[in-house]
Amino acid sequence: MNLKEITKPIHEDLNCVDKVIKSHLSSDIPVINQISTYILNSGGKKMRPIFHLLLAGLDGEITKPNHDVASIIEFIHTATLLHDDVVDQSTKRRNIQTANAVFGNSASILVGDFLYSRSFQMMVKIDNMSVMKVLADATNKISEGEVLQLINSHNPQINESQYFEVIEFKTAKLFEACAKIAAIINKKDQNQVELYSTIGKHFGIIFQLADDILDYSGNSNEIGKNIGDDLREGKVTLPLILTIKMSNSKDREILTNAIKTGDINYLPTIVSLIKKSGAIDEIKEIAQHHLNKIETLLDGNHNKKYQDSLLKLARFSLFRSV
Repeated sequence: MNLKEITKPIHEDLNCVDKVIKSHLSSDIPVINQISTYILNSGGKKMRPIFHLLLAGLDGEITKPNHDVASIIEFIHTATLLHDDVVDQSTKRRNIQTANAVFGNSASILVGDFLYSRSFQMMVKIDNMSVMKVLADATNKISEGEVLQLINSHNPQINESQYFEVIEFKTAKLFEACAKIAAIINKKDQNQVELYSTIGKHFGIIFQLADDILDYSGNSNEIGKNIGDDLREGKVTLPLILTIKMSNSKDREILTNAIKTGDINYLPTIVSLIKKSGAIDEIKEIAQHHLNKIETLLDGNHNKKYQDSLLKLARFSLFRSV
């Protein structure tokens, strides 16, 4: 199942989202237009807008405010990518050079700020304080997650609890926001809002777990970034945490040194140790647990077309190779 087939029910809505994005990218400053267009046209899957639109159709209808919110969410996500790539000193994303590699760090950070501020201008136009609160809170949590990840970098003592705290803030929180707002716009009660939010949290965790698996088991050309970037940046992700826990003292020392130094020359050895430990299979089981939770929460009392697409999207996120 590919993404194009999964998103058939919202094909026209995604076209509307693209139009909203393009109409709000313009600035009197040419470099802003140049960098914004570069990053937004660089082949992103628009997973968060897709997730929001499918949830909007689950128990209601998809309307213009949903197109606007989907565009805002993509702007927020893109701003975080611009900032992340500078912090991580990344040079490749989606199989092309990162914006900071092409335009420089300063320009990338400032255009990220522009996209953040533009997203808040768009929020105001929606004129819904509940929507604005969810997005403002989510944006703040994402920033906290980024800081936590920075604090945790190159620290081999990071445990599973600390890892999940980071990904719940950094990744799952925006998927939660996508879901909550879908329920709010369709005027659902608080129980429904929380139900959607929980689905979003599980989905975000699945998405990040799959991403972290790919960094040690994927193909650079397929995943669109350099394999081992997490190791180089000192990010202590679940494959490393579980492998350390399952390894003997000699292998633990190798893993610890690799995390502390971020030396990419360790990568072949690290990949071999991760494979030997069975950590990837254990992570897939954890992700499958979250997928099972989504399947349970989507109990069949919803629009079948959108429910089926949501479940396919969750499975696609878990088993994707990119």
